[in-house]
Amino acid sequence: MKLEQIAKGAQISGIEPGKVVRVVSADPLGDNAVTVVYKADDGRLGERVLFRSNEAELHIASVGRPWSFDADGADFKLAAEAYRINLAHLFDPMMAVHTSNVEPLPHQITAVYESMLPRQPLRYVLADDPGAGKTIMAGLLIRELLMRADAARILIVSPGSLVEQWQDELFEKFGLSFTLFGRDLMDQSRSGNPFDDHDLLVARLDQLSRSEELQEKIRNSRWDLIVVDEAHKLSATWFGTKINETKRFKLGQLLGSVTRHFLLMTATPHNGKEEDFQLFMSLLDSDRFFGKFRDGAHKVDVTDLMRRMVKEDLLKFDGTRLFPERVAYTANYKLSEAEAQLYNDVTTYVKEEMNRADQLDGKRKGTVGFALTALQRRLASSPEAIYQSLKRRREKLKRRIEEEKIKQRGGGKSLAETYADKASEDIWDSADDMAPEDYEEFEEEVVDQATAAQTIAELEAEVFTLGHLEEQAKTLVHSGQDRKWEELRELLQNTPEMRGPDGLQRKLIIFTEHRDTLNYLADRIRGLLGKHEAVVMIHGGVHREDRRKVQELFRNDKDTRVLLATDAAGEGVNLQNAHLMVNYDLPWNPNRLEQRFGRIHRIGQTQVCHLWNMVAAETREGDVFQKLFDKIEIERKALGGRVFDILGEVFDGVSLRDLLIEAIRYGEDPARKEHLREVVAGALETEKLREIIKRNALAEEVMSEERLFALKEEMEKAEARKLQPYFIRSFFAQAFERLGGDLRPRGSGRYEITFVPATIRERDRQISGRDRRNMNPVVTKYERVCFEKNKVRVEDKPNEAVASLLHPAHPLMQSVVDLMIEQHRGKLKQGAVLVDPNDEGIDPKLLFLIDHSVKEGGESGLVVSRRLQFVTIDRHGQICNAGWAPHLDLNPIEPDQRAMVASEIDADWIKKDLEVAALSHASDKLVPEHFEEVRERRERQIDKNLAAIHERLVKEIDYWSDRHEKLKTDLSVGKDVRLPLENVRRTIDELTVRLETRTKGLQAMRHVVSGMPVVVGGALVIPAGLIAMRSGEAEGPTWSADAQARARVEKVAMEAVRKAEEAKGHQVIDVSAEKCGWDLTAIVPVAEGKLPQARHIEVKGRSKGQSTITVTRNEILYGLNQADKFILAIVIVDGDDHEGPHYVRNPFTQEPDWAVTSINLDLASLLERAQAS
Repeated sequence: MKLEQIAKGAQISGIEPGKVVRVVSADPLGDNAVTVVYKADDGRLGERVLFRSNEAELHIASVGRPWSFDADGADFKLAAEAYRINLAHLFDPMMAVHTSNVEPLPHQITAVYESMLPRQPLRYVLADDPGAGKTIMAGLLIRELLMRADAARILIVSPGSLVEQWQDELFEKFGLSFTLFGRDLMDQSRSGNPFDDHDLLVARLDQLSRSEELQEKIRNSRWDLIVVDEAHKLSATWFGTKINETKRFKLGQLLGSVTRHFLLMTATPHNGKEEDFQLFMSLLDSDRFFGKFRDGAHKVDVTDLMRRMVKEDLLKFDGTRLFPERVAYTANYKLSEAEAQLYNDVTTYVKEEMNRADQLDGKRKGTVGFALTALQRRLASSPEAIYQSLKRRREKLKRRIEEEKIKQRGGGKSLAETYADKASEDIWDSADDMAPEDYEEFEEEVVDQATAAQTIAELEAEVFTLGHLEEQAKTLVHSGQDRKWEELRELLQNTPEMRGPDGLQRKLIIFTEHRDTLNYLADRIRGLLGKHEAVVMIHGGVHREDRRKVQELFRNDKDTRVLLATDAAGEGVNLQNAHLMVNYDLPWNPNRLEQRFGRIHRIGQTQVCHLWNMVAAETREGDVFQKLFDKIEIERKALGGRVFDILGEVFDGVSLRDLLIEAIRYGEDPARKEHLREVVAGALETEKLREIIKRNALAEEVMSEERLFALKEEMEKAEARKLQPYFIRSFFAQAFERLGGDLRPRGSGRYEITFVPATIRERDRQISGRDRRNMNPVVTKYERVCFEKNKVRVEDKPNEAVASLLHPAHPLMQSVVDLMIEQHRGKLKQGAVLVDPNDEGIDPKLLFLIDHSVKEGGESGLVVSRRLQFVTIDRHGQICNAGWAPHLDLNPIEPDQRAMVASEIDADWIKKDLEVAALSHASDKLVPEHFEEVRERRERQIDKNLAAIHERLVKEIDYWSDRHEKLKTDLSVGKDVRLPLENVRRTIDELTVRLETRTKGLQAMRHVVSGMPVVVGGALVIPAGLIAMRSGEAEGPTWSADAQARARVEKVAMEAVRKAEEAKGHQVIDVSAEKCGWDLTAIVPVAEGKLPQARHIEVKGRSKGQSTITVTRNEILYGLNQADKFILAIVIVDGDDHEGPHYVRNPFTQEPDWAVTSINLDLASLLERAQAS
């Protein structure tokens, strides 16, 4: 082909290897070269200079040119399905739900799909109550972002005690392999920066906040999403006009600066001080919450940055409450004389040592205080616990005296503390910051050794006192007297709630604080129940694997009745199969009370939850607890279960722990005792609690019945057209076989892959650098794979291999899809001729797949939203939405059929510029709708942000400008000025620049632009009726030229079903135009406070005398996806009369093979299965 022949609009092969391109412009460069601007088949523009030497490679495309309709039909269908699966989230908007091992609840769906996913970029606080399943929400969000290729690098930062739970849950529920960050990763790092080496990481909050070295490495890394759990720990406080920034707060600022999406999760974002709350929110947007509000306590609107849902308001999909009621009782016991004597003597010792500790310096004073309160708690726990603790403490201190004496002889330093290095910034936070097993070990170590003694003589005196107390405790233990145990035994034997209908002990959890008490109780309860296996235990020393086994035993083994646990089980252990709990020891942190209760009062619990708190009211701390529980019960009656949700927030200014220490130190003074009671009562005043509840409602969301129904409907539409498992399985089986793979069935819904061909493995290596949505490589063989999430494990066979769930983001699936697209993508544009076996008409149609994106304005050009749609165009230019996967209902045309309809393939209306017609439709309809929806959402979000930032920074600038003027005046009259004028001037300039820069940035983000719609591919669809007509069959059973007659049968059938449903009192909605997998939704009225399942009805009208009903592949798969919600309604139409509707439930039992596009069902046998409703 000569260079002179290259003209605008020409279709040429040879410019891009293996592709046909359309020339947009051709400009000569002298006599021997041409600059060509061309458009490739994926809508991409390219530019190239062609020389005389290229002429041999250039050809006008004839075969394989766009719209020659000579591509192989089977290849075309595979390519279209591969393209669809590659962009799966556009067809299945709740992809993560359908591929994860979770059954999410309404509030979790709205959090992910309404509040978080649409926000680009995401800066958000998820503040739902404890137990609402925030981990699941974060998991779904992560899964969606990975599947959409919107995030590849994700870091989760959580307290040390929760990191393993995060790692486990993300793997078990979402199949995501996160790496735990530890020192070993630092040592093994290839690049020197472990944060660059790993894309999915979970890290401990305090490990990062305390290490400047690690922070420097984070500063040099970039992330797509960072999630911080228990984010209220990143707090800072105003101290006069200064901000007191903690190390954790600074870490929060750093994390926010190195990530695009930033999610903070906490149930308590507001500590009661508005200015501190705004500091916390400044982690999301430092401009919007800059400085201190200058108008006193000014509330800010944060509904676009945060959402909160209250536990008591959460609903299930049927409209009933998610959480049952919960009730707490106080079980009082009276100490025996010997117990009271020991209590008083130990308390006196603790009190005196605390007074001595007051003389020490900061950190050591805290450590000794911590040790002494731990000792006091053991005293309240059990005679066994205090005896063992006193004994260990005396032995350790005695050994210490020997060491000190040796040291002094050698001239060493005396009495330094060593182990406190492991503690948190504040030793009292150690329980939250360490893994449970480390904390229990740490507490032991401190209790045994921390002492206020500063000389050897003081140490010897303390050891002498301890010896006396130890003897006393030993005598008590041997006497067998234990009033607390007697009270528990009484509870177990004589409380009606403790026994099931079979008279056996119901499943019960008993929380204690100490391992000595745990072992002691285990022996006693085993004796009481008469079986060793009746009691199982979880404490810090139980490893992760064993902890799981204990949970499984307690959940599933009928002989296991009682679980004894320390607070190691208080986090991340879900035991909703029990609904009874005893606090044998009371935690000194009210948050722990809620956390423990949350083990049984959580999602999945159906029974009323009962909790018994064991209190010795005559002890000093018991008196405080008694008052607390009495008040909680009064408030529970006034406010319901919400009172438990806010226990951690009621003690502001002074903590419960401080009150208890005060009681121990000064409890013998009646006036102090009365004051403490008043403080507790004041903390739990109804009005104050209402105030906290109101404060928490800052961004509270409530599910109304209408919203719940709309959500349910959206979910069901997504579910009907979900790709998993049927669409994915049939595509994979077909494509994998073509690539030389072998998928062998192994039991119900599970398969084995004995060998993955090298081409697929090689493709995986190529993808990994380009568009990676999964971090694991493709392996040579898979012992088990499956497509349904409930087949990953075999229920009753725990030793069966765990199957790998194949979904669109699985690396094996991605490689297969990528190869299919590469091999057959050109065929989408080349076009194929397909036959519609279900169309009895005689008019051909064109089917197009159109792709449209909306992008951010400015340089980034980030895609904000993308849509794919199939449309059909007939010879009259009539355009319709063709549904979600119309190609699957069509057959490749046979050579003899092609010869019959050759005249249609060459028809003039098809030769016209098809693409232009399809694009003009897209520009009239699809594009404006899509663009407006995105623009409106975007502008609403950004305008709110702009207004808030403007208000905040302008106020700050005004404030400093006033200061500037005042200082100038003061200076001119010779007053002494503390603030240098130039500093104030600099502050004003910095703020002004900040406001301008941020406004400019947001204005650019506000501006979104519509991309050009692209026609990805197309096919000519020949109706089966036309082939029947050309084959010489008589009009009637197989074809009909009368389109109106066919439409009338459908119309009569739809009307008949609508009337029948309305007669039953159902509200009927016609959804047939939405192509969602059924024709009518019938809403059943609410019964007994529950929203019943909606009826999804697929209507089939047949003329009298016809013997079969044809159902398409899509209809079968949509029906299987919906299971028992789907109903087939058959109406036999005879002129204006009709019989029916006849309802058939579960009409389909299995998915058809890939090549099967429709099935003819025998009408008579279907009617035999039909019901009247």
